[in-house]
Amino acid sequence: MTLATKHFRPDYILGEGGFGAVYKGVLDKSVRPGYKTTYVAIKELNPDGLQGDREWLAEVNYLGQLSHQNLVKLIGYCCEDEHRLLVYEYMASGSLEKHLFRRVGCTLTWSKRMRIALDAAKGLAFLHGAERSVIYRDFKTSNILLDSDFNAKLSDFGLAKDGPMGDHTHVSTRVMGTYGYAAPEYVMTGHLTARSDVYGFGVVLLELLLGRRAMDKSRPSQEHNLVEWARPLLNHNKKVLRILDLRMEGQYSSRIAMKVANLASQCLSQNPKGRPLMNQVVELLESIQSKDEGAVLETSGRGVALYEVPRRSPYTPEKGRNQTRSHDHREGEPSPYTLDEEGNRTKSHEHREGETPHTPSEKERNKTGSHDHREGEPRRRSKPANVGSRSEPPTESDLISAHVGMLNPMTETNLH
Repeated sequence: MTLATKHFRPDYILGEGGFGAVYKGVLDKSVRPGYKTTYVAIKELNPDGLQGDREWLAEVNYLGQLSHQNLVKLIGYCCEDEHRLLVYEYMASGSLEKHLFRRVGCTLTWSKRMRIALDAAKGLAFLHGAERSVIYRDFKTSNILLDSDFNAKLSDFGLAKDGPMGDHTHVSTRVMGTYGYAAPEYVMTGHLTARSDVYGFGVVLLELLLGRRAMDKSRPSQEHNLVEWARPLLNHNKKVLRILDLRMEGQYSSRIAMKVANLASQCLSQNPKGRPLMNQVVELLESIQSKDEGAVLETSGRGVALYEVPRRSPYTPEKGRNQTRSHDHREGEPSPYTLDEEGNRTKSHEHREGETPHTPSEKERNKTGSHDHREGEPRRRSKPANVGSRSEPPTESDLISAHVGMLNPMTETNLH
């Protein structure tokens, strides 16, 4: 390992965490004759760090026994004198955290974010469904690593725990993990279940949607905690569309985005029984990805926008009512869905083919809300309709997953 890291040179460091430093290593013939050049990641335990021998051993035990395409591979380990080393496959693109919150350069597209979410969900579902279930306990963006093709794998199993056995419903343990990602019931009671991981997944899914960190003290005080700020908005169609990461604008359909937001809301239920299981999350994300691929056309890497998030001032209920209700639909039909402030309308407002458009008299033009106009004709004239696209209002059933239902939440005021 010393040769592979050129004596642990500082410029070989890929990152540092509670365990210690992670170095990029090169295994080639200079390390051992006959070796084919292979890049690896070498994690060195810091004796003075936050994690110790117990966490190092947990990594060896879990990753040494578990194998899945969405778990990082443990190639080897070293326990010599005071040295504790772990050797992993090299993940060329680094962590999800690095790409999601970078300020410059290429950002993650909608399709990449959804694929990463699905990969990570598959990794968690595998752990929870193993012969001896494993609770990951520290699910966050910095622990999701990406290979050169942006396939996602879970890493850092130092805090992983065996799931409850037999008739036990939970594991009692001291609270560990990362604030902002830890489930509220675990923080308050120390009771750990697989659904504690589901909550952490919901936080990461929210970060993927909004492009914001789970905890961000640089924002206004009411927005420091991402979950507390965003949770009330997740099931309000128009509100949630306004808070999505603007860097993804034009890359998704509004209906698909709202389905993903609703899934995040379910995962973040304050009552653990209101959260889906991870295998249900995988099924739903696979379904969403399948529909998403059919909805968004990609040619030469360029997405075709089916929906553009309106750029306007913060939503207010009164303003929203005035903008989204139209009086020119026929009685008994749903109101058209207005997406912008320009008064653009859909094809449903046009007169039927073959009919002569009605030109209202001066008296009719001066009347507002009149009910004596001809059936099927608009009460008032407005700006030209945008007939090149059609946007349908999503139904409530579209937004609710059949897998789980939301239960009455408990408060989170006891979290510190």
